Amino acid sequence: MRPSTLLCSSAFMMMTAMAVALVTNFTGLFPSDILTPQIRADVTVLVLAMMMTISLSRVPMRNLDPVRNRRSVLRAVILGMLVSSFIPLAGYFLLSGTVYSDYAAGLVFLAATPFAASVVPLSFILRGDLPHAARGTIVVYILSLAWIPFIILISIGQYVEMDTVVRTVFQIIAVPLVLSRLFTKLRVSREAMSAFMNICIFLLVWLSVSSTAFPNEWAPLLIFIIIAAMRTFLLGNAVELAERRLGIGWSQRVTDILMTSYKNKGIAIAMCVATMGPLVPLAMVAIAAAIVVEITWVAYMDTVLFTKKRMQAELASEMI
Repeated sequence: MRPSTLLCSSAFMMMTAMAVALVTNFTGLFPSDILTPQIRADVTVLVLAMMMTISLSRVPMRNLDPVRNRRSVLRAVILGMLVSSFIPLAGYFLLSGTVYSDYAAGLVFLAATPFAASVVPLSFILRGDLPHAARGTIVVYILSLAWIPFIILISIGQYVEMDTVVRTVFQIIAVPLVLSRLFTKLRVSREAMSAFMNICIFLLVWLSVSSTAFPNEWAPLLIFIIIAAMRTFLLGNAVELAERRLGIGWSQRVTDILMTSYKNKGIAIAMCVATMGPLVPLAMVAIAAAIVVEITWVAYMDTVLFTKKRMQAELASEMI
């Protein structure tokens, strides 16, 4: 297998990033004397801002009228913001008064972050509803400028500096949204785009997980893995089952599942690293657990939920 093929594999790059991060974490090889918390936070925000700018530049601006397509926009907001945020936010409030409260703070960032911008290219690849994906991405990311600070304020607002939260949201969402319009004409192959995005994800995971303070006991890790599994596998399959029974076709169903289950882990990492200060190593535990579960979710979508054979069969049946 060629190196370029591996670089274009999101599952492989995420697994490799997690493996490297865990090795540098448990062996003490992470250069914490050079990559201080402040430098790590600045680099994380910069890498994510670059990643978001290029990613959002691939989102087409055609047929995005939110008023004319209000049902599509409403569906994206409900599934991609409200439904997808409920489980991690509920998990935080259930754990906030326990000995795991510092670890549970990471769930807030998973609740606050929108779905991944890669929902658009994935919808294209999987024959999903591309206009719906593009509209939903633009609207949800604009709303996230207020949604992310709101979720953080009502949950862990007393532990963070809200001006830092607002500034970070501006840097990783508002600025990329504007700058991305300058790169819409830039021709980038699908392979180059995938490789660039995966390298950015690798850096984000390594920078954050390498300094994560994993607990000695299994209980908190198991709790966060269960919460992450409910947020991905339970919600994703619930949307699949519900929409199939309602007779909703393949294209809308694919995009809705992605919006509900596929969170932007980069934003969660950047917000946590930039705002949690000395609690970052603890809060990152929940995010690290979510990354591991989401790797298996991506593999499940590739091998079970969205296989090429199933896609062809369903699209053929819809044409009858």
